[in-house]
Amino acid sequence: MPHIAEWAMLKGITVMGTGDFTHHLWLEEVKRNVEDMGNGLFKYSSKNKPRSDVYFILSSEISSIYSKKGKTYRIHTIVLAPSFKTVDAINDTLSRYGNIASDGRPILGLDVQELARIIFGIDERCMIIPGHIWTPWFSLFGSMSGFDKIEDCFEKQTPRIFALETGLSSDPAMNWRLSALDKFSLVSNSDSHSPSKIGRESNVFDCELTYQSMHDVLRRKDKSKFLFTIEFFPEEGKYHFDGHRACEVRFSPRQTREHNKICPRCGKALTVGVMNRVEQLADRKEGFIPPDAIPFKNLIPLDEIIAEVKGMGKDSLAVEREYRGCMAKFDTEFDILLWASEQELRKGLPQGLADAVMKVRKGEVRIQPGYDGEYGIISIFGNEKNKDPQETQLKLF
Repeated sequence: MPHIAEWAMLKGITVMGTGDFTHHLWLEEVKRNVEDMGNGLFKYSSKNKPRSDVYFILSSEISSIYSKKGKTYRIHTIVLAPSFKTVDAINDTLSRYGNIASDGRPILGLDVQELARIIFGIDERCMIIPGHIWTPWFSLFGSMSGFDKIEDCFEKQTPRIFALETGLSSDPAMNWRLSALDKFSLVSNSDSHSPSKIGRESNVFDCELTYQSMHDVLRRKDKSKFLFTIEFFPEEGKYHFDGHRACEVRFSPRQTREHNKICPRCGKALTVGVMNRVEQLADRKEGFIPPDAIPFKNLIPLDEIIAEVKGMGKDSLAVEREYRGCMAKFDTEFDILLWASEQELRKGLPQGLADAVMKVRKGEVRIQPGYDGEYGIISIFGNEKNKDPQETQLKLF
């Protein structure tokens, strides 16, 4: 918890999901480190930065693998709860359906609509959000194991679902092509596999800092309080295009159709990615914007931008040192990526880095789309020569 809170402060995040509340050891860690605010949020207070509090919302992800009408489905679902009492009741009930202590994201042989019925029966204030809804193998609309309609998945529980998570490999614009999704709030979150990856995708609210306020904003799809989402460039997601990683075959939807979904090198079936699946279900043309759509902004994490400017790996010591130096000047990563003016960036950052951040803000990037579990490759400068004298000197030495 201290590590997650530290990185949330660096990123500029006010509310973090705890993740994994179904795991008893992690839940103990959460309970030890937070103060219950009595409004569905839980505060972590930093000893080093007394005024830099991070709030947590109780969250978990559940993997459901089950058969329905002769077909096997694999669905990941995010559950948000308003209290430890509710979480304890959820865990007690779900433990009867599987070993929830085996993993942070437990696998249950439980129909998703039954899972929703159980959780809403415990506390109707809970939020159930289908996770990364287009990922091929484990999602609501996944090409390999999902449904064509949300009603077929959640059945009678569908009216109680009011938000969907777009996932790294899709952005809101891709989801706007399906009129059936217009009534849902589209949220963006990113798995925190390591603390530095926090905030690759986020949601920007302007509402009271309580669980119920965020619940109501999402339920009503309130544009005045749900301002925008922060998105990965979807092409960078590892299931954006179709392909076969073992053979290094990367296909657009058109190329996949031309090859009848078969890898031309080995003859095996291709993994059909997010873009293709969206096109299969879409009833609108690309570029359509619904009148009540929540805006979004595509960003690249700051450490990746620094790494490209320096021509080094993002895990290198030089990149980490530069990152920490930026934080000393601008307080948070989102200050740099979102809020600071161009003048402020050019005053506080090396020339090459300031140029790169501005190019990302304008969407001036080149990307080789990800496919079949392989992340896309993003380039800000391409073949351009980024002539920052300071950076050139650093490389020479």
